[in-house]
Amino acid sequence: MNDQKKTYYISVGPGEILTTPSASPWQFKIEANDEEITKLRAIFDSSQVNSIGDFFRAHVPYVEYSNDSTNDQHDSNLYRVYHMIYELGDQEARDHIESMGILDGFRSE
Repeated sequence: MNDQKKTYYISVGPGEILTTPSASPWQFKIEANDEEITKLRAIFDSSQVNSIGDFFRAHVPYVEYSNDSTNDQHDSNLYRVYHMIYELGDQEARDHIESMGILDGFRSE
């Protein structure tokens, strides 16, 4: 794969990886190679598949959030996304993620 880093703009909510900053609203700027972007895309894709499971779980009222594996997967994917953005992001991205505290308390990968 290509090891050359390119600039990407990340919007975590919708799981968007943009190549131009004006294409859509974004929160984080990163520098990544093709392999890293492929990995990030796979995490976003996994989150979308998991969201379908969340939808069905929401219609089963006796399953509590804390006892639901789809929520555990969502939390893990969110951690992995923010961890990658922290590793690949510019200083502003790292500072913002640190201020969120989202990486605190999670196991390191």
